[in-house]
Amino acid sequence: MPGLSFTLPHWLYWVGLIVFPIVAMVLSRRPQPEQKRYTLPLGYMIAVTGGIIGLHRFYVKSMIGLVYIPIFLFILYANSQEHDARTVLSDYQNQMRVAERVLEREEGRVAEARADLDEIRAAVEAAEEGSFARRGAERRLERAESTIATGEERLTEARATIEQMGPQRDEASVARAFWDTAAGYAFYAILALLAIDFVLLPGLVKRANAALPAHEEMTEAEKALRAAEAEEGPKHDRDYAENWIDRLSLFCGEFVAYWAVIAVFVYYYEVIARYVFGSPTNWAHESMYLMFGMQYLISGAYAMMTESHVRVDIFYAPLSRPKKAWVDLLTSIFFFIFAGTLLVTSWIFAMDALAVPTGNSVVSEWARGNLGFFEMLGSLSGGQWTDPNIRWGEISFNEWEVPLWPMKWVMVMGGLLLVLQGVSKLSKDIREIARGN
Repeated sequence: MPGLSFTLPHWLYWVGLIVFPIVAMVLSRRPQPEQKRYTLPLGYMIAVTGGIIGLHRFYVKSMIGLVYIPIFLFILYANSQEHDARTVLSDYQNQMRVAERVLEREEGRVAEARADLDEIRAAVEAAEEGSFARRGAERRLERAESTIATGEERLTEARATIEQMGPQRDEASVARAFWDTAAGYAFYAILALLAIDFVLLPGLVKRANAALPAHEEMTEAEKALRAAEAEEGPKHDRDYAENWIDRLSLFCGEFVAYWAVIAVFVYYYEVIARYVFGSPTNWAHESMYLMFGMQYLISGAYAMMTESHVRVDIFYAPLSRPKKAWVDLLTSIFFFIFAGTLLVTSWIFAMDALAVPTGNSVVSEWARGNLGFFEMLGSLSGGQWTDPNIRWGEISFNEWEVPLWPMKWVMVMGGLLLVLQGVSKLSKDIREIARGN
């Protein structure tokens, strides 16, 4: 079975976090057709991401996609069998290596003891009965005979282990090679089917669109939902935005919301790489939990604007709007204490992270106070961005070694957005109290 050795470059990680949400926001604002239709770009995207289990076929309502599933399940089964055979093979090889080391060590000891045995016996016979020399020679003779006896016993056990484990090791090696080859052939079969479907996909999409009914009937549940929305009037997120701060929070919240889609693709890749190719990554988990941490911080202002935070409404809900504004105004004291503390401490964390001297970076020198701001700007060059030996500030401790200081600066951004949104909410409460109705 072929393996994967792809490691996500740091620059691609950051480009993806910036470019993907922008593209998604543009696409989401395109006018949607009233009638659902199948599209070729989406079909190819599904083929690339989920074609290994035939999802592109199911997308165009083709039951031939069922062919992919048993082949994919066989790959998983073969990989499981190969993993078990590899474990057994490793155990046998370890036992044989131990036995071979015993042979190498004990054969020399036994041979040396046998070579000295006649000399020691002669020394015992030559020594006077009851003398210290006689007793010393007898102890040397006893040790030599014990070394020979123990060594012979260990050599016998080691030879028996090698004789017993040799065929079992060979059998496990054959089993591992068989399941590895079987999984590889099954995977190549899926690739061949995918190559054929890549050619056929335009025709499949065209036939799927031709099979769509002229007028799509809505279910009773959809009709009821439409009626409820028409009666109450849907409240969109943009309805909360009353000033530029609200619009900034709305944009940032929508921007980071699309990061969740990135996580779907990354974890899908991790599962396929781990269980199909036997090549787990060293970057997928870390990149995603760092991403979700940044998403949590940036979306705080959005959640505050749309009133999505958890709140106990037993006493608050029945109040009139001016009274709610008074309550919000009084409790904003605690909010600004929290948001201000978050902003100040995150600034300290960000500067400390940037100041970690992990490379010859002028930015880190500036953060440590060794360079002035304008001197730092004048010293920036292309090498500061492209030289792999230059690292700006704190990096992670695992093999991926992603820089951590950008995440710390996202904390600053999140704290700043939260403070700004608090100012916006405060101004709204003051206006509501002034209206008094």
